[in-house]
Amino acid sequence: MNSIIREDILKIINKIDNSRFDGKTVLLTGAAGFLGTYFSHYFLILNELEILKEKCKLICLDNYSRGVPDWLNEFKNRKDLVLEESNIVECKTFPKSDFIIHAASIASPTFYRIHPIETMDANVIGLRNLLEFAKTNKCESILYFSTSEIYGDPDKDNIPTKETYRGNVSCTGPRACYDESKRYGETLSVNFWKQYGVPVKIARPFNNYGPGLKITDKRVIPDFFKNILDGNDINILSDGQATRTFCYVSDAITGYLQILLSDHNGESFNIGTESPEINMVDLAKTIIKLLDLPTKIIFSKSSDKEYLTDNPQRRCPDLSKSKELLNYSPIVSLNDGLLNVYKYYKEENR
Repeated sequence: MNSIIREDILKIINKIDNSRFDGKTVLLTGAAGFLGTYFSHYFLILNELEILKEKCKLICLDNYSRGVPDWLNEFKNRKDLVLEESNIVECKTFPKSDFIIHAASIASPTFYRIHPIETMDANVIGLRNLLEFAKTNKCESILYFSTSEIYGDPDKDNIPTKETYRGNVSCTGPRACYDESKRYGETLSVNFWKQYGVPVKIARPFNNYGPGLKITDKRVIPDFFKNILDGNDINILSDGQATRTFCYVSDAITGYLQILLSDHNGESFNIGTESPEINMVDLAKTIIKLLDLPTKIIFSKSSDKEYLTDNPQRRCPDLSKSKELLNYSPIVSLNDGLLNVYKYYKEENR
């Protein structure tokens, strides 16, 4: 097990009411993905450390379209872990579970624009299959992963962005397959709660990053580190002025577990960090200074003509609701998070 991920999980454990998972079964979709990696490690380390009175059981479901991660192969003979290779879009029945975490989705803009139909199917049909199952097979709680992308490109009066903001989103642009299917997924979730009492909650992630995020993911932080580790200058495929706040994965997973364990059914919560809101040029400069590198920043244009179409200019969450109702409090600084990512890529040989 990677030492950085293990250390992160221990921090998460210290902030969560872990006893809620005593003897429980957890179904995790998208287990081979970035967030799935951390959720899986969290539950398995809970059992390893004998924190629970009775071990929990983790069922990992994924179609493994991008391969089976090494860490899953390391754990595959454990009695507390069940690995199921399945496409959630085709599933009509699932193992009986106390908790369901639906993290199966293509989240990288580069890849969801290449696979728009598959993206929409996972976000709508896959979710519908889970909610229909939960309607007749009662569980304690379901966590649905939406996205901060449902806000589209907010105007300056809605930055930081509250959960009540209705969005400025294209329904036909190149990113719409992801944005609009996540919006519809939220509508499905709210109405399954209202009409059938399915205990589903909604997370809206804001730019999560950290160890476990593939360096080939095509999002900005892995892209910058890939440039560096390949011995190249940092290449920015824009004017670099769009801004984001970046949330380190251990803070994010803590927030998601807090949502899952809450009683706020049918509610959505922003999970991220409020500062620093940083543009891509300054992000590159921060990494270069942090690692004390002679690396330069260069600007070029993507060969993909729609690379920047509908790309939000600013992304920054208002966390008031999450802080008040969940006691959510991110603690990892951008510098510390970036250092962990760099160390992870070095340790894992990318």
